[in-house]
Amino acid sequence: MSEQDPAAEALLARWSVLVPDAPEVGRGLVGRYAEPHRRYHDLRHLAEVLDRIDRLAAYADDADAVRLAAWFHDAIYDPHRADNEEESARLAAELLPVGGVPSSRVAAVARLVRLTASHDPGAGDADGAVLSDADLGVLAERPERYAEYVADVRAEYAHVDDEAFRRGRAEVLERLLAYDELFHTPLGRTTWEARARHNLRAELLLLRS
Repeated sequence: MSEQDPAAEALLARWSVLVPDAPEVGRGLVGRYAEPHRRYHDLRHLAEVLDRIDRLAAYADDADAVRLAAWFHDAIYDPHRADNEEESARLAAELLPVGGVPSSRVAAVARLVRLTASHDPGAGDADGAVLSDADLGVLAERPERYAEYVADVRAEYAHVDDEAFRRGRAEVLERLLAYDELFHTPLGRTTWEARARHNLRAELLLLRS
């Protein structure tokens, strides 16, 4: 996807508000999210996460740190690897100082990026709660969007045979359903929790049929 693509241009405009002195970093991130192997963890996903953060911003302590973490949380994404979050956090720590982001906020962003490996913010971690809810918000989408998400995740794991994928995906769904709460903000708990659990249970039922 080129920078002239409307989705990319809209994202670059959002980046320029956050880090006006490093447009090249924003362009590089847009390029990463437009990599051809991405089907779900792409520009659309980034835009949707940022949109949800805007909805949840009142719950955050530092909403702009959460927005920056969203930009970096899937900056490195390779479905063959298990260290994408760690490498993405390191990339944030490397690139954000280029734009003059203070070291304290850089550290906060890197911490939040690492948190997306578990989506399990601690008690009182307002920023972690907002980022986790924004990232998992797709689970509570309408059935059509949820089905697209599932199909796109499968496409990203095209190198995995059907039986292994079904087994691994079922384990992911079971782990999510075992959480006492999928969402940690008031809006997430009251608006998204029930819908997400319905979608997860429905998908798990299909996998087992």
